[in-house]
Amino acid sequence: MLINNTFFDTIIVGGGHSGVEASYISSKMKKKTLLITFNKDKIGEMSCNPAIGGIGKSNLVKEIDAIGGLMAKITDNSAIQYKILNSSKGEAVRATRVQVDKYIYKQNVIYELKKQRKYLTILQEEVVKLIIKKMCVKGVITSKKNKIFSNTVILSTGTFLNSKIFVGLNYQKGGRIFDHSSEDLVDFLSKYPFKFKYFKTGTPPRIKAETINFKLLKKISGDKEVKNFSFFSSVRKKKHKLPQIKCYLTYTNEKTHKIIKNNFYKSPLYNKKYIIGKGPRYCPSIEDKINNFPNKKKHRIFLEPENIDKKIIYPNGISISLPFKIQKQVIHTIKGMENVEIIIPGYAVEYLFFDPKNLKKTLESKIIKNLFFAGQINGTTGYEEAAAQGLVAGINSGLQNTSKKFIPDRSNSYMGVLIDDLCDKGVNEPYRIFTSRSEYRLFLREDNADYRLTSIGYKLGLISKKKWLFFNKKMNYIKNNYNFFKNKKISIKYLPKKIKFKYKKKNINKINLSNLILNYDILSRKFKYIFKKYNNKINFNYIEESKTILKYKGYIKKQKIELFKFDKYKNIYIPKFINWNKIPGLSKEIIEKLIKYQPKYLNQAYQISGVTPSSIINIIIYLKKFNFI
Repeated sequence: MLINNTFFDTIIVGGGHSGVEASYISSKMKKKTLLITFNKDKIGEMSCNPAIGGIGKSNLVKEIDAIGGLMAKITDNSAIQYKILNSSKGEAVRATRVQVDKYIYKQNVIYELKKQRKYLTILQEEVVKLIIKKMCVKGVITSKKNKIFSNTVILSTGTFLNSKIFVGLNYQKGGRIFDHSSEDLVDFLSKYPFKFKYFKTGTPPRIKAETINFKLLKKISGDKEVKNFSFFSSVRKKKHKLPQIKCYLTYTNEKTHKIIKNNFYKSPLYNKKYIIGKGPRYCPSIEDKINNFPNKKKHRIFLEPENIDKKIIYPNGISISLPFKIQKQVIHTIKGMENVEIIIPGYAVEYLFFDPKNLKKTLESKIIKNLFFAGQINGTTGYEEAAAQGLVAGINSGLQNTSKKFIPDRSNSYMGVLIDDLCDKGVNEPYRIFTSRSEYRLFLREDNADYRLTSIGYKLGLISKKKWLFFNKKMNYIKNNYNFFKNKKISIKYLPKKIKFKYKKKNINKINLSNLILNYDILSRKFKYIFKKYNNKINFNYIEESKTILKYKGYIKKQKIELFKFDKYKNIYIPKFINWNKIPGLSKEIIEKLIKYQPKYLNQAYQISGVTPSSIINIIIYLKKFNFI
C-alpha cells in the first residue's frame, strides 16, 4: 500500500472500541479517514469480558445507536444471551446486558468497517510521532518512516501507552496478552505540556470449558422477549441471529481466600515497586476483594462462554494477577472448577493515560489544536465508555473545519454526563458510568435514547432517510398511545374482578385509563383483552414506551424542582465540624472523598470526581434539617 505523504481528513490511532466508532462515524460523514492499528485482525477485540451493556453502560450503547453509531448493531448481530438488569425496579435504572460471541463480534466490526472502504482506509503499522507545527497537529509518522498528513488526529490507544503486563512479580511490555506496548509515541508526547498518570486494569484467566463440571453449578438463563439493543432492528428486520446460551454461577470459598491471603506478597498490586497505578473500584481484582472485605466468606463468579461453541469460559469476578502456579491453586478450590485447565492466565496491566481536564468538551486537546483523545487514554474503563468517546471525537473531528460542534449535554444524554465529568472534574481512578452520576436519570432512560438524540444524528447526516421515517412513525404511535391513555375513560366492566370491586365500592362506573395504568399493571399481556375494542387507536408494539412516559412525567417534574434547589444552594458554606458519615444516602466512596478533600462550599463538593448529583441533594437535605441552611 503506497501511503507515504498521503493526505487524509482524519487519522485515528488505535483499533479498539473508541477507534472503531471514531472511524465508522468519520467515514459515514464522508471524510477521508485512515485507521492505523498494530494488528488489523484485532480491530474490535474484546480484551476483557465478552459482554456489552450493564448499569449506565447500556444507556451509552443506546445513545450511540440513536445518533448513528455502530456498537448496538454489532452487539445484536453477535448476541448469545440477553439479560435485563434491575428488572424489578423502575425503567430509569433498568439496563440491558448482552453476552456476545467475542469472535463473531470482532468479525462483524471488521465487516462493517470494510463496508465504509470508499472513505475508510485501514493501515497495520505503529504511530511513533505526530507531525506538529505551531502547536497544531498535521499528521503522523509511523515506525516504517511513513509520513501521513491530515486535518485532524484522534488518539484512541487504549491501554497500550507505556503498558506492562504482570503475572505475579514478572512482567512484560504490552497492553494486552500477545500484543506489545507503545513507547515511542509516549516519548514524543512527553515533550509537550500534557499531564499524565498511570492506571491499572486486569483480567481473569481463561478456562477450557470441557474441564469444568457444570453439573454442580447453577444455570443462569437469559431473559425471554428482550428487545434488540438497536432501536433500528425493525428496519433491518432481523431477530436474534444466534442461538441463546446459558451462563453458570459459582463462588469462591474460605479455602480460596486463604491461598490468596497467604500469597499477597507475590501480587504486583501490593508491591509498589511494581504497580503504582490505581485500579477500577467497581471491577476489582479478587486480591482487592479479599483485602477490602476480609470478613466476606464468598464472592460470586459468573462463568460466561466467550463464544457460541462454549469452548472457552470467562470467569467473571476473579480478575487476578498472582503467579500462574498460585492461580491454578486458587481456581482449583472453586466448586465445579476442581480439575479445570487454564488456557491463558489472568494478568494485570498498568498503562498511561492523559488528564482529561486538558480536553475541550469536543474531546479536542486544549494544548495541541486538531488533536483529539478518546477512550481509556482519557482515564475511563469499559468498552461502552470508550465507544461513546470515539463517537464524540469522530463527529467533532468531522466538523472541525465548520462552525458546528457536537457537545452532548448532561441534561440530554449519559454521553454528556461522561464528557462533563471527565473534562470538568478529571479522574483519580478509572472512570465508569453509572445512572447515579446523572441528576437527570429519570429522563435519561435507555428506552428513550432515540427520542432524545436521533434528531441530532439525522441533522448530522448519520441517520438514513429510511431510519428517520421509521423513527418518526414510532414517535407518532407513542404520542397517540399516550394521548389515548391520558384522555380515555373506560367502563369498569372491562376490568379484572379485584380491581372492579374497588371502584364499585366507591360507586365509580368509569375510570380514566391513565389512573389504571399508573396504579395497576393494566398493560400486562393478560389484560390486553380490555383494549380489543380500541385496537384501531392503540399500537401494542409501543404500549410500554407510552406507559413509561405517563408514569415518569410527575417524577421528572419533581426532579427538576430538586435540581433548582441545588442551583439555589450551590454557594452555601459547609460547616467544618460536619460529620459526613452521619448523612443518609452517601456511599462509602463519596464519604471517603469528602473527608479527604474537605470542601468548604457545596459547589466545591460537587466538583470532586465521583461525587454524584444525588449525593449533593442528600447533603442539602441534611444541612436544612439541622438549620445549617
